[in-house]
Amino acid sequence: MPAISPAELEARLRLHLLPELGPRRLHKLLSAFPDASSALSAPAGAWRSLGLPASCAEPRRSEAIRERAAAALAWLEQPDHHLLMWDDPGYPALLAELPDAPPLLFVEGEPALLERPQLAMVGSRRASRPGMDNARSFARSLGGAGFVITSGLALGIDGAAHQGALDAGGQTVAVLGTGLQRLYPARHTGLASSIVEGGGALVSELPLDCPPQAANFPRRNRIISGLSLGVLVVEASPSSGSLITARMAAEQGREVYAIPGSIHHPGARGCHQLIRQGATLVESVEDILQALRGWQQLAPATQIEEPERRQGHLLLDQLLAAPMSSEALAQALGQSLAQVLAELTELEIEGRVACENGQWSARAG
Repeated sequence: MPAISPAELEARLRLHLLPELGPRRLHKLLSAFPDASSALSAPAGAWRSLGLPASCAEPRRSEAIRERAAAALAWLEQPDHHLLMWDDPGYPALLAELPDAPPLLFVEGEPALLERPQLAMVGSRRASRPGMDNARSFARSLGGAGFVITSGLALGIDGAAHQGALDAGGQTVAVLGTGLQRLYPARHTGLASSIVEGGGALVSELPLDCPPQAANFPRRNRIISGLSLGVLVVEASPSSGSLITARMAAEQGREVYAIPGSIHHPGARGCHQLIRQGATLVESVEDILQALRGWQQLAPATQIEEPERRQGHLLLDQLLAAPMSSEALAQALGQSLAQVLAELTELEIEGRVACENGQWSARAG
């Protein structure tokens, strides 16, 4: 927290709560006055001269705004609750580069984590089992390499990425599209607690009591990419919000990575589209680490290759490329169906493969 007075902090919180006063307008307002207290008490005409609509200025002195600001101040008094502001020395440097960087960031957990090298992982909410396994496996390996894994706490790939980082004993950052007091989805309340307990952080630019609203999730995505050195899209359809994150990452000068998949799987088409547009095709963790070697802090890449790759199992290699039937596997490997079925049974017992609707797929170890 910067060394500001309680009155100035309360003024900033009240400004932050005003409707239609987004990051660009709030930056403009704060640049026009010596401080937030002055901006808050300025006449409405001064706000109009800055091109700010009356809907921003009129609620400034409302009791509701005062009460919500008081509630935010009370929240900040609790352990592990923090507020990073645009002029705070601890504000994330990469995020500060954005022209629409959030003026305020609410953080539950460890705020210093936001300055560590981060890699974002995003993808479909309705991910396939192989997609979920890939997300966990890559997050475990990248977390073991010293990267903070950043995602959006959504169902599907996001949740698997957060969990994979936790499984490796690494840290992970969840950027919410709601206020920190309105965790969404509710199914991930336990995961959110595990993130904080594991030394990670929950982050939101939105007021603490802000409920889920569709327009806020694309806004959230620019923070996910803005905090990170690069974005890995694990599995996504062409209409997925993950492609918005990837586009924002490219516009922000970040690296974009994508894992290819079967041409028959709709969830691979978004990744294939990104690869056609210039994203780096990723088949292993090494493909990412080669580009980010200077940021790697812990284990060398030779120690973090995915378990399936280390084993070099021909059958698993086939299933990592795409789900297949047992008959197709036998043909691809040049083995008898009985031999393939015996190997599949053994691997299924070990939890390394699974069968769904007649199609076998590899699972992360």
